[in-house]
Amino acid sequence: MSQVLLIEDHQTVRDGLQLALTRQGHTVDAVATGEQGLERLRAATADVVVLDLMLPGMDGFEVCRRIRQLGDLPIIMLTARNDDMDVVAGLEAGADDYVVKPVQPRVLEARIRAVLRRTTVESRRADTERPGLRQHGALTIDRAALVVSKDGKPVSLAPTELRLLLELSHTPGQVLSRQQLLEAVWEHGYLGDSRLVDACVQRLRAKIEDEPSAPVFIQTVRGFGYRFGPL
Repeated sequence: MSQVLLIEDHQTVRDGLQLALTRQGHTVDAVATGEQGLERLRAATADVVVLDLMLPGMDGFEVCRRIRQLGDLPIIMLTARNDDMDVVAGLEAGADDYVVKPVQPRVLEARIRAVLRRTTVESRRADTERPGLRQHGALTIDRAALVVSKDGKPVSLAPTELRLLLELSHTPGQVLSRQQLLEAVWEHGYLGDSRLVDACVQRLRAKIEDEPSAPVFIQTVRGFGYRFGPL
């Protein structure tokens, strides 16, 4: 059973989602403001945060950034419209995925289960498909322990960032399309949102590259997707 922190100011939406997720077996702690959500995270643990972007007071973008400062908790944002600016800004702030309102509970529940599987699935696969410690220049990836370090120093990665890095580094030099990465990492089906991949790549580069604007490890192949280096 997973612990979900739901931050949503609209009471009807909040109550409906809390009831639906509870029926699906989750334990849901629901609050109305970003400030309350941050207080709950400081006092108790959660497995995933479901965060409305349009909050009174501290907005969802700032809440997302502050949660990222606290740790690598998965974040699914709720946006009132499929607005490019909102979606991109939320992903750049650190969200792992998003759902457009009006929220269909089955869609949100599927996204929650997917984001929670990203570490557990990789952990089960590590011992059989991708065992061992791998060195890529200054970057060390322990696929069994799910630990990444650079120049001997640990690199803190959110579950989605870790899964993306593991997926790319499994076959260095091979180009993977955005759609392939969406299906493997986010478990999104046909024609998923490629912005999820691009935003996660941007965050990952900021953590593992010496010069994120001139990446060595995660290279863009224009018109195709991404590949893992160095080559």
